[in-house]
Amino acid sequence: MEWFLANSAQVFSLAGQHLVLAILPMIFGVLIAVPLAQVARQNRGLRSVVLTASSLLYTIPSLALFIILPTVLGTRILDPVNVVVALTIYAVALLVRATLDAFDSVDEDLRQAAVAMGFKPFARFLQIDLPLSLPVLFAGLRVVSVSNISLVSVAALLGIGNLGMLFTSGLQRDFVTEVVVGIIAILILALLMDAVLVLLERLLTPWTRAATGTGTATGGADSTAGQDKPGQDKSGTGKSGTAAAALRLSDAQTAGGAS
Repeated sequence: MEWFLANSAQVFSLAGQHLVLAILPMIFGVLIAVPLAQVARQNRGLRSVVLTASSLLYTIPSLALFIILPTVLGTRILDPVNVVVALTIYAVALLVRATLDAFDSVDEDLRQAAVAMGFKPFARFLQIDLPLSLPVLFAGLRVVSVSNISLVSVAALLGIGNLGMLFTSGLQRDFVTEVVVGIIAILILALLMDAVLVLLERLLTPWTRAATGTGTATGGADSTAGQDKPGQDKSGTGKSGTAAAALRLSDAQTAGGAS
């Protein structure tokens, strides 16, 4: 504790660098993976190629990639761009599969309903497919955020500033406290990132809470009335996913998406 208080400025500085190196690849990964997954979803042959390629990309050792990229990109070995590019590759590799699963989770009947209501393909993607796939997509993003925060520390072996430098410094000096502080700091960053993503998901998918509330209220009313019909979902939440999708479709229609 005394060491942390004496070196808190250094720890916070390294934590800031660590966070930047972890967040940027996640943002770039989403920007690349979402359109790539949408194209792959519409072509079975391309889907197989993309999934296979993403699996292979993730098997590349991170340290080897950090060393190779300067030669490919023409950057310096200590340039943080190498870390951002490397982690973007890993983020895309993870997110492509997660995004495909997210798009597949959208009810096909709702897609057809959107077409019948006059939604054009791009408008349907932006207002129906993408929003309704967010819960599954955010699950993938939470995995990527933890993966990135962990992998960034490997770049410390090359001298790139991040919390991993506490590991290398502590190891060189045989000072366990410094290593422990680094571990705790990375765990805190991972927890904070996860909490931010959970909050962001809740803000971007308000209809899921509305549908869950409606389903719960309906379930409570049915239970009070004592109606036990065959095939009825007594919990009242069995159709919350469909209800959420229907609410989203209704919101999109109200907003004028059909035009």
